[in-house]
Amino acid sequence: MTTKYSRSGRVRPSGSGWELAIWYLMRLTGLGLFVTALAHYIIVHFVYDPSQQTATWIRDERWGNIAWRTVDWLMLSFVVFHAFMGLRTVVQDYTSGGVRTALTLVLYLGALVVFAMGTIAVMSLQFPVKP
Repeated sequence: MTTKYSRSGRVRPSGSGWELAIWYLMRLTGLGLFVTALAHYIIVHFVYDPSQQTATWIRDERWGNIAWRTVDWLMLSFVVFHAFMGLRTVVQDYTSGGVRTALTLVLYLGALVVFAMGTIAVMSLQFPVKP
């Protein structure tokens, strides 16, 4: 059997199952994180004056626009998936048996809770009422 390596030198999972999908998704979410986090940083720190940014500014200007909410929600999605699947890899590498199963279940439930709380926070903030 030949071993397949990525350009980083890490072994790519063989076959076409769940592990290969996670392997590709980790790379895609890492790229998505780079793009969204860099865009967030540039916009918040260079395009707009940080000294003028208050909670009211975030509510009215930033989250008052559905496009910004979508970008923030995408960044949340990338962070949650990438972080929890990275922790899953660590759990898979260093545990076995029932402990592995229990920790993996706790990770999945934790990811679901964090994702749900973040989605509720991003989506439930009321749009400003324009006179």
